[in-house]
Amino acid sequence: MDDRTVLISGAGIAGPTLAYWLARYGFRPTVVELAAGVRSSGSPVDVRGPAVEVAERMGIAERLREAGTDVTDLWFVDAAGRRTGGLPLSAVTGATAGARDIEIGRGDLAAILHQQASAHAEFLFGDRITDIEQDEHGVDVTFRHAPPRRFGLVIGADGHHSGVRGLVFGPESSFVTHAGLYVATLPLGTPAPRPRTVVAHNTPGRMAAVHPRRGDSLAFFAYRSAAVPGWDPRDTDGHKRLLLDAYEGGGWRIPELLDRVRVAGDLYFDAVGKVRMDRWSHGRTALLGDAASSVSLFGDGSTLAMAGAHTLAEELAASPADHAAAFRRYERRHRTLVEPKQRGVERAAAVLVPATRTGIVARDLASRAWSAGKRIGTGARGLVTVGQFPPTGAERPARD
Repeated sequence: MDDRTVLISGAGIAGPTLAYWLARYGFRPTVVELAAGVRSSGSPVDVRGPAVEVAERMGIAERLREAGTDVTDLWFVDAAGRRTGGLPLSAVTGATAGARDIEIGRGDLAAILHQQASAHAEFLFGDRITDIEQDEHGVDVTFRHAPPRRFGLVIGADGHHSGVRGLVFGPESSFVTHAGLYVATLPLGTPAPRPRTVVAHNTPGRMAAVHPRRGDSLAFFAYRSAAVPGWDPRDTDGHKRLLLDAYEGGGWRIPELLDRVRVAGDLYFDAVGKVRMDRWSHGRTALLGDAASSVSLFGDGSTLAMAGAHTLAEELAASPADHAAAFRRYERRHRTLVEPKQRGVERAAAVLVPATRTGIVARDLASRAWSAGKRIGTGARGLVTVGQFPPTGAERPARD
């Protein structure tokens, strides 16, 4: 079997990026995606550091900047909408002064990547892989709708609920640890009152925010919760019930936002989880992006997906007749970017979703000190550290 025929599962961020670069290196990629088309939902994401370089080499950096959000600040407000604190958004995302970083809607990023890759790769929307059988020479793939086909390699770029990982490596429970949070986003279809500012309201263990996009705005929810037994990532009606229950009785704009949730046709909802695996490849199958190492709560996942896709394509091109060696080199290189990010989820959650009322007050005070120019501690690349806030175990449980 020709190793240059590659099936990629997932048309989000990693999949189209990989398809583009594989085609550039002489491979013949096919991308299969469960959704009927490029998804428009999801949180705003960041294209930073190595991903900016990938975008520039793909010729899409200017298009990404044109579609970017231009958001610069994060404000915290009370139930009456009065500002209680705030930070430059770079203090949370880790952006550095003078950086070429881009914040963009996830759907906009996915659409641009798909457009750039579609001229070079085959895309199968509305389908999924149901079985994978690999041998020494190739991989036999069964689809839900399309006829069975044989490929040289299969890459799972299908998120932290990866179907490829489940078929080849084992059940999700073996690799995914619930991070204690659920997140949701919903396009509002109206301009944000402050087009460069995310406005967020917290109650203990919950955050609701309005995030500007170009000419539009997005509702963002993040709340702390133990893993919900039997939770189905594709049950939209169940997702709505969970959100309504979690935010019932909230102040600020929450009643209005929940009304929008009730009638939403484009609601993104997911658990925040960490994927940890000893190996990202098995035989002729490898994992990429969140399928291999879901690490990010607020944006870095897209940067890592694009950077990892380019690294994987580069290594496969370096030894097209030895995929095993290419997979090992890709994993060794990309883990150096991934592992520091896996330690940052709890820090970001402490800043954005404090668990108690005491934590909210402490966060707001620390953010005001930051804005006033007083010295407070920072973590890697500028992130406000958990050490600046009362430790979770020291906080007194508070009622809403």
